Amino acid sequence: MQLPNCLAAIFMVCALAVSPVQAKNTQDTISKKEAVQLATTKQPGKTLKISLEGDYYVVRILQSDGRIIDVKVHKVTGEVKKD
Repeated sequence: MQLPNCLAAIFMVCALAVSPVQAKNTQDTISKKEAVQLATTKQPGKTLKISLEGDYYVVRILQSDGRIIDVKVHKVTGEVKKD
């Protein structure tokens, strides 16, 4: 009867070890506010809209010359690229 108790203890330790990792992954994403800050640092202007498309926030920016551009910000890495 010792074996089932030992297996149960090992299972509990493994389950507890996995849970914090899963919770951390959901917290590793940047916020919309941070995405706007990153986007406007690379492409200055007034933020018109922000939306989520897959792994990217899409920040629509009105530039000082009147052009409207979309800037993509990766929600995990913060990588900024002009669309």
